[in-house]
Amino acid sequence: MNTKIISIALALTLPLTVAAFPGGEGGRSEARQANRVERLTQKLNLTAEQKTKMETIFKQRQEKFDAIRTETRARMQDVLSSEQMTQLDQLKKQHKENRQQGKGQGQRKGNKQNRMQ
Repeated sequence: MNTKIISIALALTLPLTVAAFPGGEGGRSEARQANRVERLTQKLNLTAEQKTKMETIFKQRQEKFDAIRTETRARMQDVLSSEQMTQLDQLKKQHKENRQQGKGQGQRKGNKQNRMQ
């Protein structure tokens, strides 16, 4: 049963944490956001006002992701034992390392090459 709980928790949380968890790299997230706004500015010929509004939208989105991530972790801590949380953290760490090494890239539908081109 514990294995099922861990599997379900991973299935529900890893997509959120992988997509949104800056892992101490908040500056990188902000840089990625700025690059996104710049690409949209060029491709959509945004006005200065539109660019500012888009920056606000993306910033608010990131804040919502952060709040969801924090709430999700707190709820998981209520369900999982401390040992299971440690295992979950290790799995997330391994997943992050694999992503940084380029393992598994190109296997998702929305990989970076297909986004916003």
